[in-house]
Amino acid sequence: MDLSFETNQVNTLIEDLNQAYELTADTLLVIGTSTSEVAGEHIGSNGSYEIAEALFAAFMEAHEKTGVQLAFQCCEHLNRALVVERDTALSRGYEIVQAFPIRKAGGAMATYAFRKMKDPVLVESIQADVGMDIGNTLIGMHLKKVAVPLRSKVKTVGEAHVTMAVTRPKLIGGIRAVYERTEEHE
Repeated sequence: MDLSFETNQVNTLIEDLNQAYELTADTLLVIGTSTSEVAGEHIGSNGSYEIAEALFAAFMEAHEKTGVQLAFQCCEHLNRALVVERDTALSRGYEIVQAFPIRKAGGAMATYAFRKMKDPVLVESIQADVGMDIGNTLIGMHLKKVAVPLRSKVKTVGEAHVTMAVTRPKLIGGIRAVYERTEEHE
């Protein structure tokens, strides 16, 4: 199975995401992926390590280029826990939980990521800066409070629908609040 097209689609999505929200070593990207949906199957029905491998390569390339921290969401059988590097969990104060994803309880993508990351752990929840949902896996619970949808030239990866979001700080205050920097602030 040649998955270069799907890998290229993810690369374009990452470029669009990076244009909207600069990906750096301080940025946390949550990734939800149904490899079944990418293959044109019903979510959770036919997880594929081959698809996971191709997509993971694109995400790791982005990590190597930008330093972006990655979080791979597990399926509902692990309560949508996330695979992250231990350093990410510790530096952000996330509580590490005890479980190991497998294809039928965690999903192929999270399981593949857990096998390939340097020092992976599972955490129960995060507050990511940006997110990419491939196959309607429902990543919204893992984004910071104010998520803003992001459109891309790419609408699908394989057969899976893609949704992306960036976040921004909350706008607080009342009628006198100012939300953009002016000369008065200099």
